[in-house]
Amino acid sequence: MPVTLGISCFYHDAAAAIVRDGEIVAAAQEERFSRRKGDASFPVSAASFCLEQARLTVDRLDSVVFYDKPGLTFDRLAESFLSVAPGGLKLWLQAMPRWLGEKFHARDIIRRALHESGLAYDGPILFTPHHLAHAAAAFFPSPFERAAILTIDGVGEWATASFGTGAGSRLEVTREMRFPDSLGLLYSAFTYFCGFKVNSGEYKLMGLAPYGTPRYADLIKERVAGIADDGTVRLNPEYFGFLDRLEMTSERFDQLFGGPRRQPESRITRREMDLAASIQAFTEEAMLKMGRHVHRETGEENLCMAGGVALNCVANGRLLREGPFRNIWIQPAAGDAGSALGAALAVQFGHHEVRRPASRALDRQHGSYLGPAFSESEIEAYLVANGAVFRRLAPEQRAEQVADALAQGKVVGFFAGRMEFGPRSLGARSILGDPRREDTQRVMNLRIKFRESFRPFAPAVLAEDVGDYFQLDSASPYMLLVAPVRPERCRPRASEIAADDDLLTAVNQVRSDIPAVTHWDYSARVQTVHPETNPLFHDVLSRFKKKTGIGVVVNTSFNVRGEPIVCTPGDAYRCFMRTDMDCLYMEGLWLEKAEQPALEDDGRWREEFVLD
Repeated sequence: MPVTLGISCFYHDAAAAIVRDGEIVAAAQEERFSRRKGDASFPVSAASFCLEQARLTVDRLDSVVFYDKPGLTFDRLAESFLSVAPGGLKLWLQAMPRWLGEKFHARDIIRRALHESGLAYDGPILFTPHHLAHAAAAFFPSPFERAAILTIDGVGEWATASFGTGAGSRLEVTREMRFPDSLGLLYSAFTYFCGFKVNSGEYKLMGLAPYGTPRYADLIKERVAGIADDGTVRLNPEYFGFLDRLEMTSERFDQLFGGPRRQPESRITRREMDLAASIQAFTEEAMLKMGRHVHRETGEENLCMAGGVALNCVANGRLLREGPFRNIWIQPAAGDAGSALGAALAVQFGHHEVRRPASRALDRQHGSYLGPAFSESEIEAYLVANGAVFRRLAPEQRAEQVADALAQGKVVGFFAGRMEFGPRSLGARSILGDPRREDTQRVMNLRIKFRESFRPFAPAVLAEDVGDYFQLDSASPYMLLVAPVRPERCRPRASEIAADDDLLTAVNQVRSDIPAVTHWDYSARVQTVHPETNPLFHDVLSRFKKKTGIGVVVNTSFNVRGEPIVCTPGDAYRCFMRTDMDCLYMEGLWLEKAEQPALEDDGRWREEFVLD
């Protein structure tokens, strides 16, 4: 029974994962332990957790694998800088010492970091190509015995997108799109230009897009980037700065789109709304063309996806509805963190020649509940030590108590079971709310999440009822598909957004009978909740439905803006006390905000987390 530890780090969103005999045992991002969002440092805590969860000492590992080929990355960096010489000299001088110190000696650094962490590993350290790790993370946990595979991200070594096929325990990458042509980097350039942070703000741009019109879409295709019939994207280097400077866009980009980039935290204008809509339309067109090409080339009826662009759930929804594939499965940790898992899986089935395990009810990802869990006694000990007021709930009371609070319009922090792996809270580390209330989106954004008012929330819906609310006929357990709200549930908008209006005018308009989860364009980012993977959360939804007639609740991540999703009971309690959440459920223990002693807090954490 070979055991492999996968590692991703150095670039952003470090993570570790353990796979044993083809089965996923544990996976977690380092940021959840360090409390530094997007932490790219060596995942010491995540790796230690994974070993502990597997009940292994490091000497029992058969292999450790890194999710990138450092030599190929060096080739790409060197050739890219030389292609713009002498303009890229400054960037070369800044980047190379750090790269040579950290990435070129990755094997020695990994071994030393393990030793310094008390994990004295002396076995083989292997490397997988970046997009092979993405492909493995997409296919091997999927429910399919065979499928086409499509990976799309910014860049890994030379590749920016790839496709191939998987069958049983074998995987093959057939073709790549190569740097500097990249759909991921193009989307990130618009993320940067609209005033959001690259590698974390892309989902904000996607959330902003429905409020705009794609009036720049033709201009983007004429001047900035083209799309071939097979989905290949070609960037015009004159409009970008990532080859010869430390910026995503150039002065020509500014001139084309009416002036300099929006400054972070400044007012969002009609320009940013329309730019978001335009690049979103471009991305959807490219992904549809990619999907159709991959289908023609492979002949497969199932598609698996990974890479950061695969987190674009609006494009995923269109690909499912309008594309040629019967079924689509997307790795919930689709970005680089998920490549720690993908690298481990690739080594298990390739290097160690393990036989792929049988499929389960939904997939082999275990609901992506792959992180730490805490017992009731551990949580109670923390609460007692910190003077918290709580009461115990009998097992039969737990779902009923949560559902009752939600039906009263209260906002509930929900902490149950193993923490999710990936960027979405899926009912283990979640904040829940009533989708029927007109003010839920505004209250949860401004008073609990401390983030932009336009940011949408996702509906968690009973899997068996999804068709009653949304035009979706497939499972979406990982919140990675956007689907239209059923027309009979929608209401006409009171008005459109005027040219000089800000977003609050639009955000506060009721658009359906579940307004808190209905986007401006009458769509929603759906999570189907299944009793097989999360019976407690499913029970909460069932009881909420009995009380209200609605089998949907608002589900958003248990954190505030700029902070990683909570991991421990202490993280959850502090977040609960610092926000306007009304109640907190933690493994059978129930807390009411009004009963808690004041939290000694100087408020500096908001300054630390405010920008993301």
